[in-house]
Amino acid sequence: MSPSNARPLNLLAAAVGAILLLGSVSDASAQSARERSEQRRERQGENSSSQATEDAYPDATREEPGTKASSRMSQRLQRMVDYYDKDEGDKALEVANEIMASDKANEYDKAFAAQISAQVHYDRDDSAGAIASLQQAIDYNGLDNNGHYGAMLMMAQLQLQEEQYDAALSTIDRFFAETRSTNPEHLIVKGNALYRMERYPEAATVLKQAIDASPEPRNDWQQMLMATYFETGQTAEAAALAESIAAKTPDDKRAQMNLAATYQQGEQFDKAAEVLEGLRASGQLTTDQEYRQLYSTYLNMDGNEAKAAGVIQEGFQKGILENSFQNNLALAQSLYFSDQVAPAIEAYKKAAPLDDDGETYLNLARILWQEDRVPEAKEAARQAKAKGVRSAKDADTILALPGG
Repeated sequence: MSPSNARPLNLLAAAVGAILLLGSVSDASAQSARERSEQRRERQGENSSSQATEDAYPDATREEPGTKASSRMSQRLQRMVDYYDKDEGDKALEVANEIMASDKANEYDKAFAAQISAQVHYDRDDSAGAIASLQQAIDYNGLDNNGHYGAMLMMAQLQLQEEQYDAALSTIDRFFAETRSTNPEHLIVKGNALYRMERYPEAATVLKQAIDASPEPRNDWQQMLMATYFETGQTAEAAALAESIAAKTPDDKRAQMNLAATYQQGEQFDKAAEVLEGLRASGQLTTDQEYRQLYSTYLNMDGNEAKAAGVIQEGFQKGILENSFQNNLALAQSLYFSDQVAPAIEAYKKAAPLDDDGETYLNLARILWQEDRVPEAKEAARQAKAKGVRSAKDADTILALPGG
């Protein structure tokens, strides 16, 4: 008698869930003070002197206002910049607010002050404050196109980072409508917003446009496109893209893991196993999830239960696989269905106490009964009833056996 009532593990879903996806939104909190300082000076330089920089938006529909800093505000503007450069944010904000409130300030003065205010808030990881200030800079409409649309793009990225997806999409749509940009760095922001909103077909179109327009598309862009293919069931497209990424970056573990997950999604388990075994051979499978991805691949291939058991046993021996119910049950099932009954019984004994109910104890009782180990089978049946089973009939049948 086999343990016919054993509950199958959702191994494939767990394995495919191991895909690693990076978004393209910058994480402000991950940047060092030096990086932020360099970025803010670059932005400041771009936006304060349009004549000294290349026009980043040559096809923009907006006519540049041509307004420059007013002579009446020049000292305050310089003082604000000086405070900002010296990382005296509170003082820079105070002056910026004075400029924005002044009747003597023109649109450029106020827009530039709002931009500096946004940078101070950004440096402090205050995304809400930065977004509000960027909106002010845009509304004042006083910056040149580089500064005006740079503020709009930054606002869209921050809205995306703050999971304000509708607002981010609205901002980036306005950006494209006015700039007519085809820059892949800009397109990826829209693609990311659509992806986060689960508008996958639209996201795939924009992401592919960005990738095709880039001479060296970033891996995380391609991984996001691959994820959209997953979500829309385009497994062949996902596999082709994953293969391309993995071929270009053979030493990138994430790319290899994604390739394996793609093969699993397309039920090409032999290819998935080959990729994962290559990583295991080089010692790159280092987490519980990664070992589960490999052994679940074998469990989805007929006649490979022994290989699955070997992977699980190695994972336990190395201390990588957790002593969880799922892992112990997978080992028990792998051993049992590869005709390694004695070690399977020991694995069931480890799994059963970790189960939420008595079903695993009941399967253990069935196997012990099959092996004529009646006293042990009865004890397992008693444990099963104590923990609770869907039907007590099988347990009672074993408990009614003679002997023991």
